[in-house]
Amino acid sequence: MKKRLLLLLAGLMVIFALAACGTKSQESVVKDLDGTLNDLKSYKAKAKMTLQMGTEPQVYDVEIWHKDPSFYRVNLKNAQKDQSQMILRNDEGVFVLTPALNKSFRFQSDWPKNSSQAYLYESLITDILEDKQAKFSATKEHYVFETKTRYQNNKMLPIQEIKLNKKSLAPVSVKVMDPDRNALVTVEFSDVKFDASFDKDAFDMKKNMTGAQLEVPVMADVEDKEFTVKYPVAEIPGVTLIDEKEIKTEDGKRIVLTYDGDKSFTLIQEKANAMPAMSSAINMTGKPVDLGFTIGAMNETSISWTHLGVDYMLASTDLSPEEMEMVAKSVLADMEK
Repeated sequence: MKKRLLLLLAGLMVIFALAACGTKSQESVVKDLDGTLNDLKSYKAKAKMTLQMGTEPQVYDVEIWHKDPSFYRVNLKNAQKDQSQMILRNDEGVFVLTPALNKSFRFQSDWPKNSSQAYLYESLITDILEDKQAKFSATKEHYVFETKTRYQNNKMLPIQEIKLNKKSLAPVSVKVMDPDRNALVTVEFSDVKFDASFDKDAFDMKKNMTGAQLEVPVMADVEDKEFTVKYPVAEIPGVTLIDEKEIKTEDGKRIVLTYDGDKSFTLIQEKANAMPAMSSAINMTGKPVDLGFTIGAMNETSISWTHLGVDYMLASTDLSPEEMEMVAKSVLADMEK
């Protein structure tokens, strides 16, 4: 009896000690996050995103704007290579802008709902709220959650560690990990400002395209520059590269890679060309898909995207949408076949 009483007192002392140093229980923090999500009207944030999917890490500066209920502006910049891309959502739809090529695509899409987005605060809160088995810990300054991701293909990146500021519950960092717990995507937030105010046309497509082109001018028509052929490194059992063709085009060359097996597919890559000035947005069927390093366009049988001045298209009638996305993400890697 005396031993039981001592254990009970010890347990109470731990609880009081946690309360004294300001650490809440997991249930209490989750309840606070639910309230934060319901009250969230707008925010601006900056972040550094690092992708570890190739031989060299790819680093991107990300600027995020959100205005309730469904206005978004996410600007991705490759710090080393003057690559810029933006995804916008307003009353007219979802737009993917590539300013250096004067390209804009419009989708009728529910993006960013129904999938994890490592750089969107409300998406991170939703990941925490929906994972009833989420792990929780606390440090002196942070709350840390480990949750399942909500990617369509979450076999490649099934878990994430979300770190929040203890006082404000603002996002601090996110690590998205593979099954072996290697962090393949890391997002480090800075300058998070809640209840941000925006100009009336802050989410207007044409204004944002013009503004972005002042920072990254439209590429001039120049002689074909050699580009390095990229090969997907995602492993699909029984699938091998059986043919690689180089086709001469007016603008240089087109590379066609043919993979055969139970899940055959074709990967086409060629130099991207800038669209004429004052071009209107191209309406796209399908949906935007976040490949991490860029935003692509996906339909039932293909994904197309542009990265560092090269257009890619992955086409297959055998791959599932999740497999197509996995293969496309792996084309980033600087690896030989």
